[in-house]
Amino acid sequence: MRAVFHPLSLYVGLRYVRARTHKFFVSFITWVSLIGVCVGVAALIVILSVMNGFEGELRTRLLSFSSDARIVASQPSAPAPSASEWADAMRAARSVPGVVGVAPYLEAEVLAVRSPEMQPVLLRGVDPQLESSVTAVAKFIKSGRLADLTPGSGAAMVGDVVAEQLGLMPGDRITLLIPTILPDGTPAPKLRQLRVAGTFEVGLEENQATLILANLADVRALGVAPSGQGLHVRFADPLAAPRFAALIRPRLPAGLEIVDWTQDNASYFRAIRIEKTMMSLILLLIVAVAAFNLIAMLVMVVNDKRTDIAILRTFGTSPRRVMGVFLTQGLVIGWAGVALGIALGVALALNVETIVPALEHTFGFQIMDPTVYYDTSIPSQVEAWNVVLIAIAALALTALATIYPAFRAARTPPADALRYE
Repeated sequence: MRAVFHPLSLYVGLRYVRARTHKFFVSFITWVSLIGVCVGVAALIVILSVMNGFEGELRTRLLSFSSDARIVASQPSAPAPSASEWADAMRAARSVPGVVGVAPYLEAEVLAVRSPEMQPVLLRGVDPQLESSVTAVAKFIKSGRLADLTPGSGAAMVGDVVAEQLGLMPGDRITLLIPTILPDGTPAPKLRQLRVAGTFEVGLEENQATLILANLADVRALGVAPSGQGLHVRFADPLAAPRFAALIRPRLPAGLEIVDWTQDNASYFRAIRIEKTMMSLILLLIVAVAAFNLIAMLVMVVNDKRTDIAILRTFGTSPRRVMGVFLTQGLVIGWAGVALGIALGVALALNVETIVPALEHTFGFQIMDPTVYYDTSIPSQVEAWNVVLIAIAALALTALATIYPAFRAARTPPADALRYE
């Protein structure tokens, strides 16, 4: 007969896990602990994946009418950079590996008028051919085409909120009240008209309710005093914008600087990071509660196995090995819950966009009210490093939960355990 050798602590610990206990309450607590860890880990993965999805959606919409970075004058109050300096800046940006597009733009604050309504708007002049290479504006156009903004056409693309408030339809004329100042300092507002070539809808109030796009040459011809001008820059990887911007910055002419999207929208993403951190801590409490249940279960098992502990100690088993028995039992239960939670969480997170509509249809409710939210879908983006961090945190919590019961088992005196049996 062949002898099979097992590490004693591992062998006995696994036997305790597999054994059918006659203590119903201990068994119940065991299952509650395992399910609690599973639910906590799964909830963390799903919630963080959904928040990652919303963050990615917000980034896409923020960059749809902007760009990964902007090259602007470092001191707006100083004399405007010359045309040659802008040309040098464009060549410098294009010379950096990873830059996939550079386009000029010009912005001016004007008043849109269509009797009896008027509204302050931001008029942005763009080059349609180059603009498509640096922003995703064409993706969000509801009617018309970006190519309709040809030089000299006087055509404009209007945000759908502006169009609704002013009662504009494609083909209508919109009057712009342009503030200008004569050389002697006297204000001299001008009235100019543009033709509405189409509308766009991006899902961000600051764009839909304030922005009008026109051809760059047409905006310059209006004689507006620019409130902002510069170059839009697009990178191969928007998430690496700070790194690419750092490569462009030393190549720019004096008086120009580059600002990437993470600086423009720092408050948005700082708020999202804080929300994700707080949500993670709150949901991690579910795992912590399950870990406390694990402690209670192991303490009861230790009390139930006092005779077994005494026998093992009598046969010469060291306290360290006795401690290993209950560490094994606790880790197997806790880590099984973590593994199940990871599998369940990843499966749910990868199928959120299918599961949510099915639940809404089955129970007759809608999570994202269409009267409040522009996009009622719930995006999900599973990131491997999130799953790894959640797994490490859950494994650490469940491992810590086994230490006290195992230490208590190791300190059980054999004589005291046998005395009362």
